[in-house]
Amino acid sequence: MQLAFNLDPAPAPEPRSRPGIGRHERMLEHNGIRLVFTLQRSRRRSIGLTVSEQGLKVTAPSWVSLQQIDLAVIEKFDWVLKKTQMLQVRQQKRQQTQSNWRSGGVVAYLGRGIELQCSTHEDPNARGQVWFDGSTDMPKHGDRLWLPLPPDSDTEQVRDLAQGWLQKQAKACFAERLDYFASSTGLRPKSWRLSSATGRWGSCTVEGKISLNWRLIHFEVPIIDYVIAHELAHLRQMNHSPAFWDEVKAICPDYLKAYRALKGLSPGDTPALS
Repeated sequence: MQLAFNLDPAPAPEPRSRPGIGRHERMLEHNGIRLVFTLQRSRRRSIGLTVSEQGLKVTAPSWVSLQQIDLAVIEKFDWVLKKTQMLQVRQQKRQQTQSNWRSGGVVAYLGRGIELQCSTHEDPNARGQVWFDGSTDMPKHGDRLWLPLPPDSDTEQVRDLAQGWLQKQAKACFAERLDYFASSTGLRPKSWRLSSATGRWGSCTVEGKISLNWRLIHFEVPIIDYVIAHELAHLRQMNHSPAFWDEVKAICPDYLKAYRALKGLSPGDTPALS
């Protein structure tokens, strides 16, 4: 992943731009930290800064000087640094999660760790299919997900098979929780589906169609319930006004704990496992 900062002290270079059509790479240094960013010229009226896993992108009007752009970046330097460091931590966590997609690896399911086991030995309970050896209701020591794969299978094979099983569990779990809330509140979406969005846990359209990110299955049921309650509340309030949050509280009274647990996380993140 390309990040905006090289955090190692470096000799102060002269700010520069590489020639190109509309987009340049620019470099400056502030407080001993080298900053490399992409500069995009556009017709917008102000200077905009965006930090993503691709690095820092600055969009500026064509009439703004390079010196003005550098000053704008330096003014937001602390914000950019904080944002970049957060992305670095998130990337490290994702790399650790990726290493768990192997035989013997542990992944999160409904808030607890389950061990992945690859085996081609025929099991009467599995019959060549993915088989969960554990309880779906309460945490149980030694929960395992058996995958009909050779023990030395590569990460992609293990991940694809395990995630396929997790998505099936997500569909069943979310349907059950939606039915629960429908019976207790009378709120029922026009339709719903699983989502694989990278930036959202859920969404609701003005037509009353709800999407729920399947990766919520990594978390405990109260967190799943909060996201469902959040989207159901949009059936009455298509905004995030105080009235909307009153609706969320009415649907899920203990939502604040789950809200705080999810705050700052994205669908690429999973719960910390003890």
